[in-house]
Amino acid sequence: MLDAALTIALAIISLSVLGAIYRVLRGPSMPDRVIALDMIGIQLLSIVAIVSIMLRSESYSDIILLIGIVAFLGTVAFSKYIERGEAIEYERDGGIDR
Repeated sequence: MLDAALTIALAIISLSVLGAIYRVLRGPSMPDRVIALDMIGIQLLSIVAIVSIMLRSESYSDIILLIGIVAFLGTVAFSKYIERGEAIEYERDGGIDR
């Protein structure tokens, strides 16, 4: 029973990844694309979690944590780039001159 529910959840999440990929490719604006990329990261995290439950293994928890951190940092970097035009500030409090 649990395996069937996990398989159905995996299929639904996989279909929603396809929808998010469509939004990344055809998004009307850059913020929509950034949100879709973040959504793909979260969906990938949930796919790995479901596979971990299906295999009855706890060894995927490090991968789940890594995907979450990378997705968060990517979203922050993209949103900072959209807002300011640069992701890394070089001249801050007497920093490196370009």
